[in-house]
Amino acid sequence: MSLSPVACMAMAVLSATTAATESVVTSATKPAVRMATPPRSFSLAATGDVLTESLVTSAAEAQAAGTAARYNFAPLFAPVTDLLSSVDIAICHMEMPIGAPGARPGVYGRSEFGGNLILAPYEIADGLRRAGFDRCSTASNHSNDLGESGIDTTLAALDSAGLAHAGTARSPAEAAVNIVSVNGVRLAHLAYTRYSNTALPDEPWHVNFAASPTQVAADVIAARAAGAEVVVVSLHLSKELLAAPSPDDRQFVTDLTALAHIDLVIQHGPHVIQPVEKVNGTWVYWSVGNFISGMGTASSGKYSDLRTLDGLAATARFTESSPGVFTVEPWPVLLCNEPFTRTIYAPMADFAQQPSSVVRSEFEACIQRSTPVIAGLH
Repeated sequence: MSLSPVACMAMAVLSATTAATESVVTSATKPAVRMATPPRSFSLAATGDVLTESLVTSAAEAQAAGTAARYNFAPLFAPVTDLLSSVDIAICHMEMPIGAPGARPGVYGRSEFGGNLILAPYEIADGLRRAGFDRCSTASNHSNDLGESGIDTTLAALDSAGLAHAGTARSPAEAAVNIVSVNGVRLAHLAYTRYSNTALPDEPWHVNFAASPTQVAADVIAARAAGAEVVVVSLHLSKELLAAPSPDDRQFVTDLTALAHIDLVIQHGPHVIQPVEKVNGTWVYWSVGNFISGMGTASSGKYSDLRTLDGLAATARFTESSPGVFTVEPWPVLLCNEPFTRTIYAPMADFAQQPSSVVRSEFEACIQRSTPVIAGLH
């Protein structure tokens, strides 16, 4: 039987509708294609000792000439500001206590143990923040040089500048482990000193003193239990001017990293750089040297050693390799303190752009001193 033209058209429409419906149903029942979640990661840079000795304060005072300010540290840090601002979190090491606004910086006598009691100017905190730092470790041999009042003014200055801190505290609550979020990763930064220029405060929470690897490991474990996914530990040491870690320092870190999972250890105090090495699966910057100081001149006594002009930005990237597990890729960046202006440079990056032949020669000397210590410097 033949169909009318109208019937043929109706059949065609029905057929097309059925096909379209099948297509929609088939498409709707296909599983969605899911893209792999990108790994979480963040970058960090930590630098060495901040020492505002007379050559440094004189340089900052000269930079402030003609203004209402006493000191201007920003120009001394200007060449490394881009580097510090390029990472997700930058950490300084404030070795000296910082004074209140207007307080006289410098030496305030001698410790009963023989070292100088010293105070940094209030303006250094703002200078560090303008350089690109986000936080500072404050536990060092000089933390208690001016007693509890010095701890109080140090942390008040850092707070005023917008710099977080770890290593000293004004209260037990402030001494508790602080976990910060960096690119969505929960980071705990713990800071300790292994010796003191003075007797320690009666309340141990004022200064984090690393009495043993077991004590520090317990804090790391507690930080993990509190939710930290990455733990970075800063340690201030007592043995100065050594080209490599002392047997005691090596044993301390070896025991510590065997007791607790730490992602990165950063050490300062020797005032010279030391190698970067993996210990028990943890990357260790054995010493990052100085960030800024008055050392490295003929008048500096035992600190006339030119290696004290050199430091590192202990830079590293933390990347999540599996849920909650992070791999660490360190890349040490060489820093040099120019001895006349006390300006800090990253010589390997700044060499070609440096117009001064004198400064270029200083860069060359810094590089020649440092490359035998650490392979792969940037």
